Amino acid sequence: MARIVLGLGTSHSPLLPLTAEQWIERGEDDRRNPRLNLSDGRFLTYPELETEVSGRYASEATLENFTNQWRRSQQALDRLASELADAQPDVVVVVGDDQEELFRKTNIPAIALYYGQDIIMRPLASMPVPPWLISTGVGAGYSMDRARQHPGAPELGLFLIEQLMEAGFDMGAVSALQNGAEQGLGHAYGFVIHRLLAGRSIPLLPVLLNTYCRPNVPTPARCYQLGQALRRALEQYPEDLRVVLVASGGLSHFVCDEALDQRILTAIRNGDAATLCQIPRGALSSGSSEISNWVTVAGAMQGRPCKWSEYVPVRRTPAGTGIGLAFLTWAGEAST
Repeated sequence: MARIVLGLGTSHSPLLPLTAEQWIERGEDDRRNPRLNLSDGRFLTYPELETEVSGRYASEATLENFTNQWRRSQQALDRLASELADAQPDVVVVVGDDQEELFRKTNIPAIALYYGQDIIMRPLASMPVPPWLISTGVGAGYSMDRARQHPGAPELGLFLIEQLMEAGFDMGAVSALQNGAEQGLGHAYGFVIHRLLAGRSIPLLPVLLNTYCRPNVPTPARCYQLGQALRRALEQYPEDLRVVLVASGGLSHFVCDEALDQRILTAIRNGDAATLCQIPRGALSSGSSEISNWVTVAGAMQGRPCKWSEYVPVRRTPAGTGIGLAFLTWAGEAST
């Protein structure tokens, strides 16, 4: 059977490929964002948020603090990459989300799995993204500077689709990709390829959740159930494969909600499925919806202890806009 030998959770924010100095520029973008999502379900303009918060986080929105937070984040990523390498996986299964890199809002499955022979990354320049994303070189950090290719895991992917269908999950199935001009895999997967695999050609199996585009966004409870079913399916695979399972994305953004993030991380560390399954829908808007990727992997790692975690609450402005950067490892099945 396939064995999950390690579980990882990692943020994939554009802040991570950028420098601390560029975090300041991202703060200026926040001031122009007309829909800053709060965890109570509200959306505010920056002036509205600033009025509500009253500059509470001004002491944190400094280059000195950003430099320290950038360093902590890079050290955490180095640790994840090292643990992944030490686990010697045959395949890396990444639970992420698609932000119109592959699918469109007009036609997007709630849950999909890519089982093609080759993964093709979509070049960032082919997408309608803010110019700063191109000019800052973030594309390279996401393996999206060109239509890069990476090996997939077609046999395992096909098996998992069939097993998840049997388990009651209506799966979207993607068997091939166009060469980057119109579609490809996105940053949730490219970040893992670039930063955690670091040049190693370990086959990657993308699980794609629709976390952003309503109305068919899976609930946290459904995501947790998906993770449990994914683990069972892996354990039924006839070949002896070493699998690393990765949750890519999150946590709270575009307003950093440390209380929410710590509640999620505490629930993961304590194996508290009830809390993870009952996250309010309003807390999972915009980028914060990527918490669902973590919930899915937490379901798969149920009963496995959390070995280590790091949390970096980044507030790019005095109003607290930013992101909760999180990094975590679960213990996998011991080698025999």
